[in-house]
Amino acid sequence: MRYKKFQDKLIVRIDQGEEILEKLELICRKENIQLGQISGIGAVDQATIGLFDPETQLYHSIELKGDYEVTSLIGNITRQDGNIYLHIHANLSDEDNKTLGGHLNRAVVSATCEIMIDIIQGEVNRKYDDQTGLNLLDL
Repeated sequence: MRYKKFQDKLIVRIDQGEEILEKLELICRKENIQLGQISGIGAVDQATIGLFDPETQLYHSIELKGDYEVTSLIGNITRQDGNIYLHIHANLSDEDNKTLGGHLNRAVVSATCEIMIDIIQGEVNRKYDDQTGLNLLDL
């Protein structure tokens, strides 16, 4: 992984074999990012994506193996109990151009992944909400 900082923006390259969320968390710790927006594209060969079921308040996840284009990776950086909280969604397209998407739990880069991080000055935390079963923005 490599990245370059331009004022409040980071340009990130995550390399083959690296796990996307691990590298993003590492950057957030190193740069002390409290709040930000993430967008990216790339390619992965392993991924876990999920869908939240509001009725059961559980995530249903699927594991993907094979070649997938990351056609859209989008999310945010906040904090919960002082810890980095990455909330990221991804759309992944297979060789037939069929796209699957959802909450990104894990993704391993197969070729490269290019991510832009827009740092926002300030801090927004998350708080667990009993009604929804989610860690909501505490605004």
